[in-house]
Amino acid sequence: MDKAAGRGSTKAIGDDAESLALAWLQRQGLVLVQRNYRLAGGPHARGAEIDLILRDRDGTLVFVEVRSRASASHGGALASVDARKQQRIVRAAQHYLLRLPVLPPCRFDVVAVEAGQVQWIQAAFEAG
Repeated sequence: MDKAAGRGSTKAIGDDAESLALAWLQRQGLVLVQRNYRLAGGPHARGAEIDLILRDRDGTLVFVEVRSRASASHGGALASVDARKQQRIVRAAQHYLLRLPVLPPCRFDVVAVEAGQVQWIQAAFEAG
């Protein structure tokens, strides 16, 4: 198997996990605002992406990181959202918020998809 094919299948798995997480969150009452928000260009943009941005029923803007793993071995999906990844998500969220005329309440959630099961961790980490 060549590297391009491997990346494609990994991306497809990630896309499927995002779609599963989005559908699950929508059933919980959240409304999609944007999917796959990325910082454009520059050295500080590398890896700065938000998988899902949703609005909760109370108006809170929710920045969601979706992680997928075949199993919980090696710490599982939640363990893969380390401090460095959190910083990148926060940086992208700050950039996104600059576009808004009024800052809404916000939180950072993680949705872990492991073996087809969804685990939603609300307020998984903070910006500061």
